[in-house]
Amino acid sequence: MKLTATAYCHAGTTAAGTRTHTGIVAADPRVLPVGSVLRIVTPTRLAGIYTVMDTGSAVKGRVLDIFMPSCEHAVEFGRRSVRVEILRRGWDPKTGDDTGLP
Repeated sequence: MKLTATAYCHAGTTAAGTRTHTGIVAADPRVLPVGSVLRIVTPTRLAGIYTVMDTGSAVKGRVLDIFMPSCEHAVEFGRRSVRVEILRRGWDPKTGDDTGLP
């Protein structure tokens, strides 16, 4: 799946109630519900496993917001295309679907 990614660096509490840390991303819950686990494949500099633990008013559609502890790195990252593989879909409490299947 191709998404547009941005980065954020402000520490705080996510929509899931956890503290922000490396490996956390924000997504539109209609596209990737909270709790979804994904692998960023490209760019390789960011390759790895991430968990959707946050949402945001600016995160709409096929957009991913990646937490980075360094604001300098977040600004450097800017906006770019990323390719991800969905390893597990999160649970949407509104629908009661907790199968995790795409």
